[in-house]
Amino acid sequence: METTLIILKPDAVQRGFMGRIISRFEDKGLQIVGAKLMMISQELAAKHYEAHQSKGFYAGLVKFMTSSPVLVMAIRGNDAIAISRKMMGATFGSNAEPGTIRGDFGVSNSFNLIHGSDSPEAAERELGLFFNNGEVLNFDRAIENWVYDMSGGEPE
Repeated sequence: METTLIILKPDAVQRGFMGRIISRFEDKGLQIVGAKLMMISQELAAKHYEAHQSKGFYAGLVKFMTSSPVLVMAIRGNDAIAISRKMMGATFGSNAEPGTIRGDFGVSNSFNLIHGSDSPEAAERELGLFFNNGEVLNFDRAIENWVYDMSGGEPE
């Protein structure tokens, strides 16, 4: 099972999409194992986006991400990273397919509603930035055997 970081960005929070987006992940069968509504500080934004510091959009991105509360979530499931990214859709809402989060709720190429880790390494790093020890939980769900075919001993 993978755990990934999902951030519902300021535009998703301000537009009232938190519940609808959370429902999509839960409807898919992914498990929310950590969540908090927070303001991202300048320092945290700089750490999170440090790979983009030399790019022209960096200052605007940091300003946007620190402009309003965000909802950060730790989401767990078999192939959670790939599944979450597919659910999010193309980076720019104008290019995202209908049925994806960005395709259904976004048209902007700047405000793209949601962030998701793009690799296991990024997920580990990003989860460590946003969650302290003990804030990402491990707990069994009664539905697990109905979400995954566990007949072979591993989730399918």
